[in-house]
Amino acid sequence: MQSFSHEGFDLAFLDRQPASGSGDPVLMIHGFASSHYVNWVAPGWFKTLNDAGYRAIAFDHRGHGASTKTYDGADYTPDKMASDAAALLDHLGIERAHVMGYSMGARVSAFLALSEPGKVATLVLGGLGIGLVDGVGDWDPIAEALLADEAAAITHARGRMFRAFADQTKSDREALAACIIGSRDELSEDQVARIAQPTLIAVGTTDDIAGSPDELAALMPNATAFHIEGRDHMLSVGDRTFKKRVLEFYSEHPL
Repeated sequence: MQSFSHEGFDLAFLDRQPASGSGDPVLMIHGFASSHYVNWVAPGWFKTLNDAGYRAIAFDHRGHGASTKTYDGADYTPDKMASDAAALLDHLGIERAHVMGYSMGARVSAFLALSEPGKVATLVLGGLGIGLVDGVGDWDPIAEALLADEAAAITHARGRMFRAFADQTKSDREALAACIIGSRDELSEDQVARIAQPTLIAVGTTDDIAGSPDELAALMPNATAFHIEGRDHMLSVGDRTFKKRVLEFYSEHPL
């Protein structure tokens, strides 16, 4: 792991070249309550990309993993987290990259594509469909579950799920609660329509969080939907058919 500083945050990242020594860069942006390791290393994305000749890069969001934590929701807007991603590319001297985000990371990736279009060559939005525009439900019970003294007392089903995930990843739950309050910003249909990069939108067929990938793709000028068969929100990220489709997408749109 390495780290760099941006806006007062020390942000941890991992940067791995393929065996050839160089390859087109893929910046991966993880989801809420996750980390670069949980989202991208453990499910095999680094190996998949490196084996295919790509340079694999991922970082821990502010408030997550080995990066600096704060407890102010205003620190966690998608715009600010997208600026962290742009700053990492600048830190590494990368002018353009493939950008792939999952769940909250997909939201951040979409904001990055709008704010820094020259840096984003292609976009993969995993685990987020029309929820990018319509929202993905009521997150207040999740914030409450993260802050609850006793996990056994949590009755909200999705709150229980995210509390268990946060505990499993040994996350700072207070920082996550601040993040979930600050990171809810949505994009309008007009804003989504301005994302011109080639885009792949991949959502599990049993994902009850993301919303329809087809509805989001229909709003965008250069987007394709991919259905990850039989996978829910938590299991889609490591699915082998998802990886295969992403590699095909990158071969169709080389830098």
